Amino acid sequence: MPARGAPSGPIVFGYDGSPASERSLRLTAPLVAPKRALVVTVWDLRVGFKVLTPSIPPAPIAIRAALEIDESLYEDARRMAEQGAATARKLGFDAEALAVADVLTVAATLVRLARERDAAAIVVGTHGHQAVREILVGSTARDVIRTAPCTVTVMRDRKERDGEDDKAA
Repeated sequence: MPARGAPSGPIVFGYDGSPASERSLRLTAPLVAPKRALVVTVWDLRVGFKVLTPSIPPAPIAIRAALEIDESLYEDARRMAEQGAATARKLGFDAEALAVADVLTVAATLVRLARERDAAAIVVGTHGHQAVREILVGSTARDVIRTAPCTVTVMRDRKERDGEDDKAA
């Protein structure tokens, strides 16, 4: 039985199909499965409009094209979230997939969902996009750590960590 006031919701996984996000599912499962998992893929709702209408007033045709781009991105995110949830279910989680439009940032979206669902934890992967190798986590992971209402676990991609392939993990 959870401690009084302890979060009772799912573990929220930030999932983008990367090796780091796949690894976070694989390494977390033996520790907490069959806990509920919410596998979240966040997509940027504004991409179509950013690309097609950078500094001019949008024309009706540009608006339609931007909406088509956003719809395509949503479908890709939905498929990716379902792929992650299917992987999570194979690993023993009771998993739900969720594709969410990013209104502010990916980190803010994950933290909002964690609050709404009373999440027990948030698990994110980091890609090592930083030019300086001494920086251990990227901006999304750092922002989740700073603002999350629950425990946060950050998984680095094995290749990033020690230069090896992740196949053996």
